[in-house]
Amino acid sequence: MTSAERAAALFAEEHGSAASAVWSAPGRVNLIGEHTDYNDGYVLPFALPHRTAVAVRLRGDGLLSMATFGSDRRLHRSPEIAIADLHPGSPTGWAAYPAGVAWALREAGFRLGGADLLIVGDVPTGAGLSSSHALECATALALLDTADAAPGQPGAPSLGEIARLVQRAENDFAGAPTGLLDQTASLACTEAHALFFDVRTGQGEQIPFDSLGAGLEVLVVDTRVKHSHSESGYGERRRGCERAAELLGRKALRDVTATELPAVLADLPEELRPLVRHVVTENDRVLATVDELRAGRYAEIGPLLNASHASLRDDYRISSPELDLAVDTALAAGALGSRMIGGGFGGSAIALVPADSRSTVEQAVLDAFARADLTAPRLFTAVPSAGAGRDR
Repeated sequence: MTSAERAAALFAEEHGSAASAVWSAPGRVNLIGEHTDYNDGYVLPFALPHRTAVAVRLRGDGLLSMATFGSDRRLHRSPEIAIADLHPGSPTGWAAYPAGVAWALREAGFRLGGADLLIVGDVPTGAGLSSSHALECATALALLDTADAAPGQPGAPSLGEIARLVQRAENDFAGAPTGLLDQTASLACTEAHALFFDVRTGQGEQIPFDSLGAGLEVLVVDTRVKHSHSESGYGERRRGCERAAELLGRKALRDVTATELPAVLADLPEELRPLVRHVVTENDRVLATVDELRAGRYAEIGPLLNASHASLRDDYRISSPELDLAVDTALAAGALGSRMIGGGFGGSAIALVPADSRSTVEQAVLDAFARADLTAPRLFTAVPSAGAGRDR
């Protein structure tokens, strides 16, 4: 049973009648382009087949009811709350994410008459695969549907506008200083493609990436580890990038080119130089990866993935022993390239592997984690999939 089917069935069981619609949105893997989004740079994500579904029905009393089907296979309900009363800090916990979307839509002028929401998802949480944004994007589409403003309806906001509304919910309501990568990927990716997205201009291009057709697989290694300093570390690095741009008189680090990088670094405090070096070189790696994919040279992106991981590990300093173990082991076992993904300090890595070597790489990673007395990682193949949409 898919997440959408389960959401529809549980909604009918919970409320005694059918939902008016079910919308779902996927998690994502960022092939390359890490921590460039909040620096006005380039990213190259693709959507996962794993999705979060939101079954919805309009209600006329202005109240928002929310329930989620947890990993314990039980339904968890949040107290009903008036949409007019939503404000940052209330509610908290898991309910802050869908409630924050309702708040952002209300603040943007959308008329929400109240809604019943029931949420079911299979995007791994805490793995750097953007489970929170899958939830928020699906919620945004479901609530817009109740306001007759979903995609395809007259006067509906664009996917880019929806992404920015979700970003506001994440930043200002849930209190997470995220950029636009995750929301845009969840909303706009297409099957068998990666999305080359220019965060500054909002322009996107679907780049063919049929990895399976090319005899390759993108193996995800979810380390099941999240270190406690992940949120504070993310914020510190973002503030460091903003300070560096200000000192350089640039709007964002996107405006620093690789050619001028050596001279630019000499003008910065020593503690900011590694952050700038990562962002500038990572943007170049995204452009180089896009060139290789356009030419159908999928295997040639391996060294670019490796360089990205080295930069995230040594310059941005957001890797972890578990991530480094996953990457180093995958490469030693035959992966063409490997790197950590997401915010860092745990979460997941990816490895580009020939399809006939996948089982070898998987077993090597499992064995390495066992020898290190670490929890066994979750491994699965990430297939570039479709973005958000209506399921019923």
